[in-house]
Amino acid sequence: MTHAVKAENLTKKFGEFVAVDHINFEVQQGEVFGFLGPNGAGKTTTTRMLTGISTPTEGNAEIMGYNIQTQAFQAKEQLGVVTDLSNVYNELTAWENLIFTAKLYGVPKGTRAERAQELLEKFGLFDVKNESVSDFSGGMKRRLTIAMALVNDAKVLFLDEPTAALDVQSVRIIRRLIRELNATGTTIFLTTHNMNEANELCDRVAIINQGKIGVIDTPENLKQTIERVHSLEVIFADQRPSLVDDLKTLQAVHEIKKIGEKVRLYTLNPPAAFSDLFDFIVQHDERILSINTLSPSLEDVFLELTGESIVERPKQGKRGSKAGGR
Repeated sequence: MTHAVKAENLTKKFGEFVAVDHINFEVQQGEVFGFLGPNGAGKTTTTRMLTGISTPTEGNAEIMGYNIQTQAFQAKEQLGVVTDLSNVYNELTAWENLIFTAKLYGVPKGTRAERAQELLEKFGLFDVKNESVSDFSGGMKRRLTIAMALVNDAKVLFLDEPTAALDVQSVRIIRRLIRELNATGTTIFLTTHNMNEANELCDRVAIINQGKIGVIDTPENLKQTIERVHSLEVIFADQRPSLVDDLKTLQAVHEIKKIGEKVRLYTLNPPAAFSDLFDFIVQHDERILSINTLSPSLEDVFLELTGESIVERPKQGKRGSKAGGR
């Protein structure tokens, strides 16, 4: 079977700086493939090479069996790209955006209107097709952007942070649309910082850090690799500044994190940690509002593999422009 996406020794250098370092992976047809990594890890650079926006320093990339450099026309016919920024034309209506994009993609004149109507209905935008996009919400613009990327009946859809900065309702709609698109056979290459989103949507995920692929596997298999790491999530009634330092005396706890009003206690031995915590509560006359035992999450896997939070650093300036969605 032809792979939907294939990277072979894919490398990108900027002078002496190696942004992407000889990475190899394959995405199966019909798969939702998550591409995770901290800012500056090489995610955007990789996506730009895979979609033909940037030329690799070394290696090759294929889309549905077509080399993105030597068979660019055939490869780009197979893909759609949605960046993390809306690239719709605000001065146009939703209908005009789709028809214009269809022209750019070379969709035959006789099928443009039919394709535009089909996509607007699928994405819940048909009733507002003649309204100016400038009046659309962020979620509506994101849906329209995805529809525009699919106007050429793309077999592979690249989504960069599709739910970033959206309200809860819009996030649910976008995720439902991703599932529906995938159910009809569209391969999804999903770049996201949202660990819950990756866990919920992806068949497999790749974690890239410092330009190298650290691991590729299913979310569940990755979580099982650190099954030994559990945590207790506790909310103390007294949120005093010295609380975290006081908790460092717990022998069975090897790491402590304060997340809002919650305190996360990481342990290799949950029963011993519970015992230590109970003694701490009695000794310090603490009052507990809630306590939960948590199994490892995909974010825990990410932290263990990269040593940092996926949302730890603000985005840095990127070299060059991003891949466009048209």
